[in-house]
Amino acid sequence: MRSVLSATLMVVANIFVVPGASAQAQLTAPTTAGAKPKVVTTVPIRPAMQKPEETANAMAQAERLALQSDLAWVGQYNGAITGDVSERMVAAIKEFQKARGGKPTGVLNPQERGILADTAKRRQDSVGWKIVTDPGTGMRLGIPSKLTPQQTSDANGAKWTSSTGTIQIQLARRKEANPTTAKLAEREKKEPGRNIDYTVVKPDFFVLSGLQGLKKFYLRGTFRGDEVRILTILYDQATENTVEPVVIAMSSAFNAFPTGAQVAGPPPRKTVEYGTGIVVSDDGAIVTDRQVTDECLAVTIGGYGNADRIAEDKDHDLALLRIYGARGLKPLNLTGGASKTALDLTGISDPQNQGGGAAVSSVKATVAQIGGGSDVALSPPPALGFSGAAAVDADGKFAGIALLKPVLVAGPANATPAQATLVPADTVRDFLKANGVNASGGSSDAKASVVRVICVRK
Repeated sequence: MRSVLSATLMVVANIFVVPGASAQAQLTAPTTAGAKPKVVTTVPIRPAMQKPEETANAMAQAERLALQSDLAWVGQYNGAITGDVSERMVAAIKEFQKARGGKPTGVLNPQERGILADTAKRRQDSVGWKIVTDPGTGMRLGIPSKLTPQQTSDANGAKWTSSTGTIQIQLARRKEANPTTAKLAEREKKEPGRNIDYTVVKPDFFVLSGLQGLKKFYLRGTFRGDEVRILTILYDQATENTVEPVVIAMSSAFNAFPTGAQVAGPPPRKTVEYGTGIVVSDDGAIVTDRQVTDECLAVTIGGYGNADRIAEDKDHDLALLRIYGARGLKPLNLTGGASKTALDLTGISDPQNQGGGAAVSSVKATVAQIGGGSDVALSPPPALGFSGAAAVDADGKFAGIALLKPVLVAGPANATPAQATLVPADTVRDFLKANGVNASGGSSDAKASVVRVICVRK
């Protein structure tokens, strides 16, 4: 880079000469007898480092929502989960990094992002987090079912409580003529025993929090037409550390007027999505995540060009790609691969996670059976871009392919038990064999055999 920049500066210097000077004068630098030549030091121009806010703004909205949700679950973020970038969000990232003994850059590397997601998932599991629709009112919300196992409901609302009454979650609805959020907030403030320390009033919703008697409370309300719907959470101050991250998630998951029977679902597909592929033959066969390559106008392999999707396995979310005329491909040896607990996942993180780069990296993960079935979960889930990554065991043997599941805002619903899963080596080999690919030879170097898969959609 330095030599290229120096050459560029020399060319520029030669262009700007005194008008009328001869060609010889342009080509030969003037000298003075006995004088030492003047040394010009060229200093390379370094691009400005991207600020944490700029890195976060470059993420897709769904990724920012998931990041804020995870930060809230680990207790570092206490703002509304809106996907908007703020100083509070960047500060929460730095606090998470410092708590783990890392450098507080405000930008999570792939390993840190995976650990954050895994920690948040464990917190969700510990409280029994799930998305439910109240049958009486149709309102949708997230419930910490292990903290509040007791439920009662009727046509006007529902209530979930802990066994001792220390935590209470209430849904209520009522009719009111010509409501506005400002009028509703003022009415709720006047409820007996309430001391308000926080108020937000927007045209479409309002939030109050403070003390109600000896309990802390959080209230979020909205309306449609003449119907008012309100979520209220009350909890003993002694449970604050456990309940407050749940309160933030509940507020963001609350949907007072859902358009139909809904659960927390995956975000819309990205216009451009990145994944990882594994080269499995020297004539251009690549195996990857089927979902990454779904509905693509074009699929491109980084550094090699366009690829065709020639086969898929919907049951195991595998896809077989082929590029034509490529040279220098190094297929991975897929033989062996007994079941191991600890694995290395080798893939290419999303360019937004590495400043626009395309470096191959490896992260650690452990495996566990899901619900006693045949599915295998990976923990912590790797970073975006790693879906389709090669999993290798401690003996250097191919163990399978890592697949990322779509991120669910405010926590996973019951239908998605893991954020990352492993397709075992035997399943991958069977898929390739069924499509005429012999995966018995090749390199044992996973880093040399993975490529970036780029899907471009409408």
